[in-house]
Amino acid sequence: MRLVDSHSHLFLEEFSNDLPQVMERAREAGVTHIFMPNIDSTTIKPMLHVCSEYRGFCFPMMGLHPTSVNRDYKKELAIIARHLEAPNEYVAIGEIGMDLYWDKTFLEEQRLVFRQQIEWALEYNLPIVIHCRDAFDYIYKILEMYKSTSLKGIFHSFAGTQEEASRILEFSGFSIGINGVVTFKKSSLPEVLPHIPLDRIVLETDSPYLTPAPNRGKRNESANIKDTLIKIAEIYGMQPEEVGRITSENTLKVFGMLK
Repeated sequence: MRLVDSHSHLFLEEFSNDLPQVMERAREAGVTHIFMPNIDSTTIKPMLHVCSEYRGFCFPMMGLHPTSVNRDYKKELAIIARHLEAPNEYVAIGEIGMDLYWDKTFLEEQRLVFRQQIEWALEYNLPIVIHCRDAFDYIYKILEMYKSTSLKGIFHSFAGTQEEASRILEFSGFSIGINGVVTFKKSSLPEVLPHIPLDRIVLETDSPYLTPAPNRGKRNESANIKDTLIKIAEIYGMQPEEVGRITSENTLKVFGMLK
């Protein structure tokens, strides 16, 4: 079984006491790569430390998460710019996007920050990893401006409608990230996924969040991607090993690491 976790925050405090065991369980589950999105300036150091400790297994991204966009967004962007300008091993710009679920105070700032980071992705020829919560139309309209460019990436933690999935699929360089939400009882994803080609799907955990059944309510970790895989294989009527192979290749292709 080969699995790739396209989105995991194993550098957060939730894993400070047992990270080696978490990593070992991931390897035992068949995980070969874990991709780590940054959140803001406070998470850069711990993220880079974990990726250094587990070089060749964990891979860092650089970006400013939309929920960290506030009055100080210019300072945050300046820090990200410096990291991207210096010699680095970042494999993507992420996670970036818009989140209007909690608060719309900084809607315009979120839009500006998202566009700036897309420009950096194009400048450095890196994929983007998009966080979208209650902001699909805003994000779609921004992406439309870049339809004729080489922009590519992942629409992380998709839990939307069939119509939204179809609109994402208009962008040929983008894949759709599916995590533990697909296992939730009230999830509409089991009805939506059959309308998405498997070669456009990537797996993720979003650890420590969104733990799939049967462990929902507990801290999520990369090994739990296996539970998401089993559910997706069931939906597509395929063997888990084959779904694992295809989705892993999809992920590595996005990050320019497919050999």
